[in-house]
Amino acid sequence: MLKLTNVQKRYGDFCLDCSLSVKKGMITGLIGPNGAGKSTTFKAILGLIRTDGGKIEIFGKDSHDITAADRQKLGVALAESGFSGYLNVKAVSDILAGFYPDFDKEEFLRNCYQQQLPMDKNIKDFSTGMKAKLKVLAAMSHKAKLLILDEPTSGLDVLAREDILEMLNDYLDKNKDSAILISSHISTDLEKICDDLYLIKDGKTIYHEDTDKLLSDYAIIKADEEQYQTIDKQYLLASKKESYGYCLLTNQMMFYKENYPQLVIEKAGIDDFILLMIKGEVL
Repeated sequence: MLKLTNVQKRYGDFCLDCSLSVKKGMITGLIGPNGAGKSTTFKAILGLIRTDGGKIEIFGKDSHDITAADRQKLGVALAESGFSGYLNVKAVSDILAGFYPDFDKEEFLRNCYQQQLPMDKNIKDFSTGMKAKLKVLAAMSHKAKLLILDEPTSGLDVLAREDILEMLNDYLDKNKDSAILISSHISTDLEKICDDLYLIKDGKTIYHEDTDKLLSDYAIIKADEEQYQTIDKQYLLASKKESYGYCLLTNQMMFYKENYPQLVIEKAGIDDFILLMIKGEVL
């Protein structure tokens, strides 16, 4: 569905050099700290900025060769974009109908009603959660094959976030030949819906892993100085110096549990993974 190969963009001292792949039927997450290059990657995919190198393939075609009909198959919700605050849902539906031949107005309005979005109220009077839901519903409204969602749950309460995640899961269940690329700072959201994750740091994708494997096989090991010097380091990914010694990240939890029962070993979450890979020393 989507493939980036060493896509580059330079802004002064910052240089994006991103590679990733989004496959049919999957939800892929792009994670990393602020300023890592997530939004720049999304803009490069959509042709909103001119890249300095690399290759972007969308639906098996070079991005320079995709047609207007191909672009109709993209559903987009960017963190910095939205509809005019002086429109209402019905006006938005009329606009979408003019842009997308496959737009289903009846289904869109029904979905907005189910999400309790006011039909006649101006968007400027919507809550933050309502605005976010409207953007995602609009992205899904025209039978898009690839959804590109930049921080769709940012700033929302837990209920609004859960509603959006359910919407995305339902969409992929009903459109199994589609795919989703999503970024988020909220790790629990990604744990719930993403099939795989790419970690981006300083503009470069430095790691890729299946979410299930990360949550089942990855662990945090806490070791004092003596334990750190004697531990087998072949399955360690990163280390971070702490007051008690070292905090270590591994992708082989069972190896260390079986061979080092004296060590403190805890399952790693996505936040632990990001912290050690970004703040620690990659081994």
